Amino acid sequence: MSDNIQLNAEPRADSGKGASRRLRRTGLVPAVVYGGDGDPQSISLTQNEFGHKLENEAIYTQLIDLNIGKDSQEVILRDLQRHPYKKIIMHADFFRVDMKKTLNVVVPIHVNNAEDCVGVNMEEGMLTQLITEIEVVCLPKNLPEYLEVDVAELHLGDILHLSEIKMPEGVEIVALSYGEEHDAGVISVVKTRAEEIIEDEAPEAPEMEGEEGEEGEEASGDSDSDGGEPKEE
Repeated sequence: MSDNIQLNAEPRADSGKGASRRLRRTGLVPAVVYGGDGDPQSISLTQNEFGHKLENEAIYTQLIDLNIGKDSQEVILRDLQRHPYKKIIMHADFFRVDMKKTLNVVVPIHVNNAEDCVGVNMEEGMLTQLITEIEVVCLPKNLPEYLEVDVAELHLGDILHLSEIKMPEGVEIVALSYGEEHDAGVISVVKTRAEEIIEDEAPEAPEMEGEEGEEGEEASGDSDSDGGEPKEE
């Protein structure tokens, strides 16, 4: 039995917007399989079964055994369209996989040991996730379900970059192939908002009233001395 995700579908001959609307009214999802050496093929899936499979995060990155009638093809889910406000899947695209050719796939990031982060527990910082998913390239057999980052040792002010992620064997981050300037930050530990506000609103030093008083007295004294001509004895 394959470890791939199992998904059932049926071939369909009709196409177009009208046909797709009719399918959706009967609880089916119109979809297309393309890529590889075969021609594009129109298929349909059941809303309930497909929707249930989509609750598993792995379906977006892992190989799928797409069972179309008696035929089975290894594919990945390339595109998914949902209704803007109804719980309805509008359309799906599946891409045939060649096990000998590399794939570009976007995989999610999982943060480990956030509760043990030094910068949060000991230095009153706050974890900020700058990137939630990463595009990787690898052979289909090496496709990771997700990438893990450990933040336990991060201190206040630290930033964990793409190049610091421990990658599975045979998997590379696409962005890093473009040079060091694309080594983006993934997780950072920053000051909490409350601390920023306190620092921004620090009171200014009060003015020295004593100095103003002395100046006032001097000014008053000058005024009295200049008030008239001195008497002749």
